[in-house]
Amino acid sequence: MDQKEVALTSVFNPKWYVEQMKGWTFSSYMLLMFGIGIIIGTTIVAPLTLWTILPMIAGVLGFTTTLSITNVRPLNGVFGLISAIIYIIVAAKARNFADVVLQLSYIVLLDIPVLIMPSWAKNVGQRVRKLNLRNWGLVAIFFVVVYAVLYLMDTRLFISPRPMLDAFAGTIGITGSLLATLRFSDQYYFWIFQGVMSVILWGVTAMQGDANLTLFFTYILYLANDGISLLDKGVAWFHKDNYLKNQQS
Repeated sequence: MDQKEVALTSVFNPKWYVEQMKGWTFSSYMLLMFGIGIIIGTTIVAPLTLWTILPMIAGVLGFTTTLSITNVRPLNGVFGLISAIIYIIVAAKARNFADVVLQLSYIVLLDIPVLIMPSWAKNVGQRVRKLNLRNWGLVAIFFVVVYAVLYLMDTRLFISPRPMLDAFAGTIGITGSLLATLRFSDQYYFWIFQGVMSVILWGVTAMQGDANLTLFFTYILYLANDGISLLDKGVAWFHKDNYLKNQQS
C-alpha cells in the first residue's frame, strides 16, 4: 500500500483485511479461533437478547483487534471503532462509567489514527521502544491525574456502584492505550494489569446483575493475548530483534 494512500478508504477494501490477517504467529491464530468459540459459546447458552448479542459482537471484534495489535497489524481501525462503540453502550447500561471513558480513549488513541493517518500503522514492529526512568515518572503522574478525574466522575458527576474498581481499571487501560500509541512495549504491563482488573470489574458487575458473563470471559481471553505478547518470540513487542530477523528472512 502506497504511503500516500488514505487509510480511511483502504479499510473498506476486503483485500486490506485479508492482508492484515496474514503473518500472525501460530499461537495467535490458535488463540483467535479458541477465543471466538468461547465468546460465541458463552453467549448462545444464555437467552439471546439485545444485551447478550451486543457484548458478543463487541467481544469478537475487540478480541480480534487486540490480537492484531499484538501482531503489529492495524486492524484496530474499523474493528476497534465498532467494538468500542458497542462497549460504550454496554458499559453505560452497567453504570461502569470509567469504562465508557476508557473505550473513548481507545477510539481517540488507537482507532482514529489508523483511519486517518496511513503512516501511523507503517512498520510498527521496527519502531517499538521501552520506557526510561524519566518516562516512568511522567507515566506515574499521568496515572494519578487520570485516576483522580475518573474517580471524581464516578462519585460526583455520575454515580457508579463500583467507583474505585471502575476508575482504577479505566485508568490502567487509558495509560496502556497512550503507551500503545507512542509505541512503548511497556504498554503490555498495563494491559495485563488492566485485564486482571477488568475480569474482576465485569465479574463483580455480572454477579450484581448489571451485565452478562460474556465480557467477563472476553477479558480473560485478553489476558491470554497479553501472554502471547510476552512469551511468543515471533511477536515484536518484547522480541524485536528476533521479529526483525524473521522479517528479513
